[in-house]
Amino acid sequence: MVEFLFAFVFVALCVYAALKDLETLTITNGLNAAIAFLFIPAVIVAAPGWGLTGAHLATGMVAFVISVFLFVFGVFGGGDAKMIPGVMLWLGPAAVMPFLMVMAVAGGVLALFVILARRLVPATAAPGFAHETMQAGNGVPYGVAIAAGAIWCAPLSPLLQPLGI
Repeated sequence: MVEFLFAFVFVALCVYAALKDLETLTITNGLNAAIAFLFIPAVIVAAPGWGLTGAHLATGMVAFVISVFLFVFGVFGGGDAKMIPGVMLWLGPAAVMPFLMVMAVAGGVLALFVILARRLVPATAAPGFAHETMQAGNGVPYGVAIAAGAIWCAPLSPLLQPLGI
């Protein structure tokens, strides 16, 4: 039951981050910290063993290093670069490639949708929650793609399997 609660909160935080990114084009440090630090009590409760815990930590660290590198070169925004390692802590090594694939495809579809929407819908006619996203010259809310990858790959993680998705 407790494992289900941790997994549910993780998914809820990912969805919330996606929605906030869509609305403001930012994912706050506090939200990213919550995603990452929630991993600690979840792994203590789930007690998957040191091998699996270490593998998840290593996956998160590698994701952090790569994300910082991509942030420095302007590929990701700072919030995105911090959300990815937090998500990878939860997903672990078994989900790395599927997560990257789903995140990339979702990000590409999202980018196409945003580009088309910016050309077809005047920014003043955009709904309030998408006002920032619809402004020409602004970025794409990539937190949506990250959350999509996290939710799609949740069954691959022993920490998220209690959700049954």
